[in-house]
Amino acid sequence: MTTQHTQVAIIGAGFTGLAAAYELSKAGVDVIILEAEADIGGLAAAFDLGEKSEKLDRFYHHWFTNDLEVMQLIKELNLCDKVKINPSNTGMYFANQFFKLSTPWDLLRFKPLAFPDRIRLGLLALKARKVENWQELEDKTAAEWLRELGGDNVYRIVWEPLLRGKFGAVADQISAVWFWNKLKLRGSSRGKGGEERLAYFKGGFVALVEALAAKIKRRGAEIQTSTPVLSIQPQDGRWLIKTSNGEILADRVVSTPALPLLAQMIESWASPEYLAQLRRINYLANVCLVLELDRSLSDTYWLNVNDPSFPFVGVIEHTNFQSTKSYDGKHIVYLSKYLPHTDALYQMSNDELLAFALPHLRRMFPKFEESWIQKHHVWHARWAQPIVEKHYSQLIPACESPQHGLFLASMAQIYPEDRGTNYAIREGRRMGRHLSDLIND
Repeated sequence: MTTQHTQVAIIGAGFTGLAAAYELSKAGVDVIILEAEADIGGLAAAFDLGEKSEKLDRFYHHWFTNDLEVMQLIKELNLCDKVKINPSNTGMYFANQFFKLSTPWDLLRFKPLAFPDRIRLGLLALKARKVENWQELEDKTAAEWLRELGGDNVYRIVWEPLLRGKFGAVADQISAVWFWNKLKLRGSSRGKGGEERLAYFKGGFVALVEALAAKIKRRGAEIQTSTPVLSIQPQDGRWLIKTSNGEILADRVVSTPALPLLAQMIESWASPEYLAQLRRINYLANVCLVLELDRSLSDTYWLNVNDPSFPFVGVIEHTNFQSTKSYDGKHIVYLSKYLPHTDALYQMSNDELLAFALPHLRRMFPKFEESWIQKHHVWHARWAQPIVEKHYSQLIPACESPQHGLFLASMAQIYPEDRGTNYAIREGRRMGRHLSDLIND
């Protein structure tokens, strides 16, 4: 068997792996990206709706206007004309009613809270944005911190349903740091009138993925898809990578998938202590039902669901953010659920999940009829959301493994921020520059 040699092998062709390869290839380093799936992009992968439609993200995406890393990369790729920034239209479903929550004025009219609590809710966001030392929050859960800032009523009506809707049984474990970053990020992406403004890439996030991959390939890098990595083993100062398509010998390796997946690849030689560290951080999976409708459900883009009996954390009507013209006139709706991968909902077939969702949709939107649905799609992500607990900084493994030449750059190591495209690009480029410096010194 012929063994291919490279200076750096990157496992995973999501934004982190591609961004690392972007920096390495720019520095003239020989690099190969190994991707288990048939498509590149990771959680930013897309699918075809038809010949007359742009590709659609499997999972809903947008950027905030203060996501500077992704904006800088787009600028370097000369693709700024592809970025569209629009005011978002967000709302909340509570007690069988819809409430608009896009601006501070909407907040003042939020009737489920008494007026003093509306003020407390508004002040909570301001107080959160003033926190400068996030380490001070590591000893608190999100629930404890939010109660301190806004009181029990604000927590019970606004925050607790959102926490439980996203994290389910582990909601009480979530760190205050995780929630602080969410409030800080959203509060900094607003226009002059206080409205939230969000960015999208024309053609879907996959269009940026493909442009980045094309740039990397032009510089000589190689991307191998449908190439799962079976094992990584140190060999004579290098790394022997066994894949489903053969062997690769690399001077250095960058692993970007979920930490437990790396543990599987190195368990034949790594210490029990290091394997336990890689497996210590838990993850939630995600199942996302995507509907193609012949008409709109509502005028809201992002609808937070503060109803514990509704099984999805949000109803995201993508075509209230991007024009239906991009999708051949179809109205696109995402129904998203974070859950353990062992949950029955995660195991359902596409048709079973649709049948499960229909009565809940009818309850929320009484005029909705199944005949509106032209097609439906279901996407699964096993490693969708690391569970950020108290003192999470002590759980994160270092970016350089104990074994020389093996590096880690995964979504679980993005902290105090939460995983997302902007930070995946930041960490990937940081890793690429670091290795370029090591190699070219």
